Amino acid sequence: MSWPSRRARTFPHGVHPPEEKQFARDVPIEVVPTPAAVAIPLLQHLGAPCQAVVASRATVALGDVVGRAEAPVSAPVHASIAGVVQRESVATLPNGRHVTTVPIKAAGEQLEGQALYDAHFGGDWPLAGLDEIAPAEIVAAAGEAGLVGMGGAAFPTHVKLAPGPRRPVDTVLVNGCECEPYLTADERLMREAALPVLVGAKLVARAVGAKRIVVGIEANKPEAIAEMRRVAPELGIEVGVVATKYPQGAEKQLVYALLQRIVPGGKLPLDVGVVVSNVATAAALARAVLRGAPLTHRVMTVAGHGVREPKNLLVPIGLRLSEAIEAAGGLTDDAARVIAGGPMMGFSVAYLDAPVTKGTSGLTVLAARDLDAEPERACVRCGRCVDVCPMGLLPTRIALAARYGEWELAGSYHARLCVECGCCAFACPSRLPLVQLIRVAKARLAKMTA
Repeated sequence: MSWPSRRARTFPHGVHPPEEKQFARDVPIEVVPTPAAVAIPLLQHLGAPCQAVVASRATVALGDVVGRAEAPVSAPVHASIAGVVQRESVATLPNGRHVTTVPIKAAGEQLEGQALYDAHFGGDWPLAGLDEIAPAEIVAAAGEAGLVGMGGAAFPTHVKLAPGPRRPVDTVLVNGCECEPYLTADERLMREAALPVLVGAKLVARAVGAKRIVVGIEANKPEAIAEMRRVAPELGIEVGVVATKYPQGAEKQLVYALLQRIVPGGKLPLDVGVVVSNVATAAALARAVLRGAPLTHRVMTVAGHGVREPKNLLVPIGLRLSEAIEAAGGLTDDAARVIAGGPMMGFSVAYLDAPVTKGTSGLTVLAARDLDAEPERACVRCGRCVDVCPMGLLPTRIALAARYGEWELAGSYHARLCVECGCCAFACPSRLPLVQLIRVAKARLAKMTA
């Protein structure tokens, strides 16, 4: 394979925030003990919400379906512990959305500890015969298992794996960049479970008919790169090292960095012959196809100066965020802010009873010394937000239009193309709430279109 020059293995613009990976990158994945109860949100994905298919006081086993939707763009949800279903409730997710949940009170024998870890990542993973599995079987398994993109987008995986003949796919990119500061769950997954990740990548390629598979990993993860390169040749998979820059893990930026293909505005990687899968999603696909296991748990990071024992945790979906923090030693005395996700794209959490969802990649817990107390000032027209925007937008123009309710003007500046990466706000010397204003504009434009 002929790689482009090292200089070319990145994308235009972007920023270099402090990486802060030292908190948990060398902490092995730890299994959280079975909680007393979980609350399974019926909407954890992009698309139609599920409806509960179990009644209150019903007994469920680990992996039983508890919610399903008839819409094609959706994903079923499953019980993450064995127990008794409680009356439906409502939870507020970190993004502010109110969703219906199916609470389950733990009861009976539970799969936990090393047995749970081995069920996810251990044991034998067959390398032979993967090319004999029918693509339709892979797509069906992903749908039944409730797989979604676990890098944050939460797009139903079975839909992505069935692109149709009009958009042929030649390359699968496995996204191992994990460019958000503090988060190290994907890095630990590549270091501890390289084989299921790569087997899952082969299954993605089989489903979409791609002949080439490339794993993209940022250069600041040398141990993960070494482990993936140790295993990848057996499966005919390439490992490409990309520059450490934010947001290197964004789909369009990764496609450009590794393949030098430009995904046009308003289009998807699929439109240039590429399917992108997060490493956690690939591992989950391997479990779904080869072990018939639904998505009931995920690996997440809890890190930052505001938590006592930063860790990478294997947690059940529906676990309360407060319990994930407790598993990491609890909050420090000077803890000041909890962010669901990383500090660049995450949401500040005011409600620690919110449940972990399929898309919860981690919790960043900041101490008082981490917070920027500078007040917002007037825009000085410095252009730094324009210089760093990976999508080539004019963030201040969009934000100004949103601030004054000029929604059509915001649309004319292509507000819909914003990926909300936060580069503009990070670079802004005036501390303008650019991302928040652009989010408002996108929401209003979507409502107007609907």
